[in-house]
Amino acid sequence: MVLEVAKFRLHRSLRKTLQKFISTDGCEIRFDSAFDEVISACANSPREGQDGTWIVPPMVQAYGELHRAGHAHSVETWINGRLAGGLYCIALGQAVFGESMFARVTDASKIALAALVAFCRCQGIAVIDCQQNTQHLASLGAREVPRVDFLRHIAAAQTQPGPRWHFDTLYWDQLMMPPAEST
Repeated sequence: MVLEVAKFRLHRSLRKTLQKFISTDGCEIRFDSAFDEVISACANSPREGQDGTWIVPPMVQAYGELHRAGHAHSVETWINGRLAGGLYCIALGQAVFGESMFARVTDASKIALAALVAFCRCQGIAVIDCQQNTQHLASLGAREVPRVDFLRHIAAAQTQPGPRWHFDTLYWDQLMMPPAEST
């Protein structure tokens, strides 16, 4: 399942949540400031319908090595100096693969995903691989694509120079502006 960032559906409730988050002192998005904490929280978050996690210690170690090599990144939702939620992903050039997310505060992981979408839009990254086919991701605009199309996209995207992983509050403008009307 992939999410074309241009087709991300910002539902009214999430838009309101983002507007409040953006306008509230002490609320911020950070990239890569607490990667180890994010992956640990993802590994230890209970998941409905799952007995355990695939994020076992050897995977945590491998992702840590990818992070130190500049290929794994965390997108973090901070509220009043505390990590409220986030996600981590792998980036190879402009190919972005979402791995896992967590929330300690309602909607904190959705805010992190919206921040990743805004960042990708501003950096010219067209697609985020969501990997999991979930109703929630589908409601946000993610869809399945034929494997051959996915592989073609990834092959091209990973040859493009990767962005500098830094979040600027101006990126929210790409997400919060009303969609252009069709003519």
